[in-house]
Amino acid sequence: MIMRLQKFLSMSGVCSRRKGEEYIVKGRISVNNKIITSLGTKIHSEKDYIAFNNKRIFFSPNKENIYIILNKPLGYVTSCSHKGEKTVLDLVNIKKRVYPAGRLDKNSKGLILLINDGDLHNKLLHPSYNHEKEYIIETFNPVGDHDLDKMAQGIMLDNKKTRRARVKRISQYSFNIILKQGINRQIRRMVQKIGNRVKVLKRIRIGSIKLSNLKEGKWRYLNSNEIKTFKIESSN
Repeated sequence: MIMRLQKFLSMSGVCSRRKGEEYIVKGRISVNNKIITSLGTKIHSEKDYIAFNNKRIFFSPNKENIYIILNKPLGYVTSCSHKGEKTVLDLVNIKKRVYPAGRLDKNSKGLILLINDGDLHNKLLHPSYNHEKEYIIETFNPVGDHDLDKMAQGIMLDNKKTRRARVKRISQYSFNIILKQGINRQIRRMVQKIGNRVKVLKRIRIGSIKLSNLKEGKWRYLNSNEIKTFKIESSN
């Protein structure tokens, strides 16, 4: 089967397509013993010799998709591998390979989705699908009503104004925020822009998938209704 190299990596369970593109650019993938750095490279899944970090990858498309929700604790990196760091995959004891759909930084906690569905993974990361992500934020200093309104209306980051958000006060030092985009460290940077700092950042929902009472550090498979609803959301 002829396909793009990053699709081969995803279908073989090595990583997501986006992460595969990163590995390719960094020169960590070889095809027939030649390092490949071009994202447009196409390969034959059965005939070509493809290696990641000098170890051969055999084509093994996922026959069964897996969808997992994890309550990430502090101190874990949202990555398949990160030298010298604990990753979210260290918390999930299954044989089949899954990878994170989206990120939470090391000092944040809460809901992470781990899947091996490449198509859904791409839709989750693409801003055009408008998946809501809901967070509870606690700050070091009190948050004024004007500050909450500024974040709701949008704040300039990287010379662009963030999309409108839904913001609701919880207490003098905490608030709930719902975003439809995923700029790097967006919430922390928004809070810095209003002259404050994040003390606690916890994600509690992605789309219709809620963290609910799942304990920190624990995970479970999504049930069939959750998967069905989430796929419908992702197709709109």
